[in-house]
Amino acid sequence: MDELIDSFINYLLVECGSAMNTIHGYQSDLQLFIKFLLSKNIHDFNTIRPNIITSFIISEKQRGQSVNSINRAIVSIRMFYKFLILEGKLQKNPLVSLDSPKLWKKLPYVLPIHKIEDLLSAADVKTKLGIRNKAILELLYATGARVSEVATISLNGINLEYGYIKCKGKGSKERIVPLGKKASIAIQEYLTTVRPQIKNSQNSHYLFLSRTGRPLRRENIWLIVKNCALKAGITEAISPHKLRHSFATHLLENGADLRAVQEMLGHVSISTTQIYTHVNKQHLKAIHQKFHPRA
Repeated sequence: MDELIDSFINYLLVECGSAMNTIHGYQSDLQLFIKFLLSKNIHDFNTIRPNIITSFIISEKQRGQSVNSINRAIVSIRMFYKFLILEGKLQKNPLVSLDSPKLWKKLPYVLPIHKIEDLLSAADVKTKLGIRNKAILELLYATGARVSEVATISLNGINLEYGYIKCKGKGSKERIVPLGKKASIAIQEYLTTVRPQIKNSQNSHYLFLSRTGRPLRRENIWLIVKNCALKAGITEAISPHKLRHSFATHLLENGADLRAVQEMLGHVSISTTQIYTHVNKQHLKAIHQKFHPRA
């Protein structure tokens, strides 16, 4: 079974060009599935029937896994079986008649604009790293970029003259996102006064570097956001992805077109972006209740 999974992972990497994060997710889900099968003394994917998949779902629920986690695992297994059939390893797919668990649509938490302002002002711009951190925060909110995209932005991927960045998103798909004046100013200051002084910076093509000249990891950026939120007195749990949610919601609240927001976020499907319209409706309802005389 391990050999078949290795072949599948190689297929995702070579033929599909899937991102490493996606591949690691599939790998983790399938290893979990194999562990369950072995506990049932099942050693052959050909012998699996729909009731085994149902038992796996029940087992995951009993382990306390969320519906989202279980649904992701089912997607991984479904994709794996499609691969096995494509390669002629199997004749029947036991997941054909199986529905995935229903997902609750959770509305993303969005920072109000005044807290965004507090957060963006929290970096200590009297220090070199503070100037860098300010540029990172401004970039996150100005573009709605994922933290992995910000961590891997190259010097060639940013154009301050025309005010845009190139983001390489899921599946290595590139998109161009407007940058905005304030983010451009913050990044320009970082590039002019800080980055040239970082050790070995001339040997790196990455935009954001650590004090030792290494590219910042996603975890580094997450800590920068968290620490600046604490300095700003923000008690809610804040992450770079919360800034992405806030970016999208604030655009829609101020009249931006949903398709334009979809393109900037790099969503393949408009349905992924539509969750922000629910947040927008909540905003409109709050305004109505506050200002309508008969609300």
